[in-house]
Amino acid sequence: MEGSISSRQIVVTHKRMLALALPMTLSHVTTPLLGLVDAAVIGRLGEAYLLGAVALGAVVFDFVFWSFGSLRMATAGMTAQATGAGDRHEVDRTLARALLVAAVIGILLILLQWPIALIAFPLTGASDAVKGALATYFYIRIWAAPFTLANYVILGSTLGRARTDLGLLLQVAINIANILLTSALVLVFEWGVAGAAIGTAIAEIFGVGLGILVLRRLGSNPFAVARHEILNRAAMLQTLSMNRDIMIRNMALMMAFGIFSAFGARSGDVTLAANAVLYNMFLIGGYFLDGFATAAETLCGQCIGARDARSFRRAIALSLGWSLGFGLTVSAIFLAGGGLFIDFVSTSPDVRLYARDYLVYAALTPLVGAAAFAFDGIYTGATWTKAMRDLMLVALAIYGAVLIAAGSLGNTGLWIALLIFLGVRGMGQALLYPRLARKTFTALTA
Repeated sequence: MEGSISSRQIVVTHKRMLALALPMTLSHVTTPLLGLVDAAVIGRLGEAYLLGAVALGAVVFDFVFWSFGSLRMATAGMTAQATGAGDRHEVDRTLARALLVAAVIGILLILLQWPIALIAFPLTGASDAVKGALATYFYIRIWAAPFTLANYVILGSTLGRARTDLGLLLQVAINIANILLTSALVLVFEWGVAGAAIGTAIAEIFGVGLGILVLRRLGSNPFAVARHEILNRAAMLQTLSMNRDIMIRNMALMMAFGIFSAFGARSGDVTLAANAVLYNMFLIGGYFLDGFATAAETLCGQCIGARDARSFRRAIALSLGWSLGFGLTVSAIFLAGGGLFIDFVSTSPDVRLYARDYLVYAALTPLVGAAAFAFDGIYTGATWTKAMRDLMLVALAIYGAVLIAAGSLGNTGLWIALLIFLGVRGMGQALLYPRLARKTFTALTA
């Protein structure tokens, strides 16, 4: 890599860790708002089937687009390393290649919209009225796919440069644009579900435009990168292989959570509802831990790019320390106030009572999963994507084995399996980390 001949020192402090983590914690909290805004605005029309369609549409797009969340993670890792090496041109090359991949995948999603709908719509189990409205929403919003994926790339590029403040700014700007556009198109122009889809799509397009302007202000111009540099075979293969590994990892993670929901549904409506309430506690804990994972991506990637092994080790220690500290704090809060949370989310006496029986398991998820979140960021920044993929698949296999072995324990066995899944991921990454670190820095100094 150009600009990485000599070692550089990366500043790694508690203050910098927090400065990187806290903006992204806020950003992660805003992520579900795109679908939530659509649902809130459509809900004011008073038609249940329209609200159901938009809610299901958000789920479908969350699944489709999050499958390609690898674009953000891979871009962040490679950009952080280029930034640490002081190679600004490689930062632009990384951005240009990732934008090209995002455009190609986005266009493929548009071309494959009918097969995707053919598979996804029946899985929703919705009524014909809901499916009709869902089709309207889906076939409009899908046209924004290249822009949605480009926003992932732009966010990854800002994070790799340690500008999590700009990442937060972009997320908030997209959400504000979505609120204004969707409200106007649905409530003023009365375009219904179509208006909600168009508003969200335009907000994504606006996000790309704003993101490019922000990157230009940072001195980047991906459109000035020569074609032969973008299409460099070795570099493009690295980009594609990293995205493939992270995509497989993401799919395995979604499969684990999908299995959790499916097994809960088998036990009846009360169990399903109670688990859904408690699962939200895990998601809330994840928002906090994701912030420190993002900080680890940035700092670890920059340390490797700078060949700064000492700062790399410090970044590991700080990210693990803060993640475990926040995980412990959030778990304690959930144990103390989880009953109030359950009562706020559900009004059903049966669901409230049943959820309290399993509160301790849900409350432990942030603490047990803290190491896994931290190491996900560390591995992403270090671009150890193949190892991250393989360890996720091992953890998924162990998760399945525990589910089978603990089948007689019912919902208790399900929650135990989830905790083991989270713990095994962190333990596996911790055990493999020393060997990967030695190999990486040995290669850099060779």
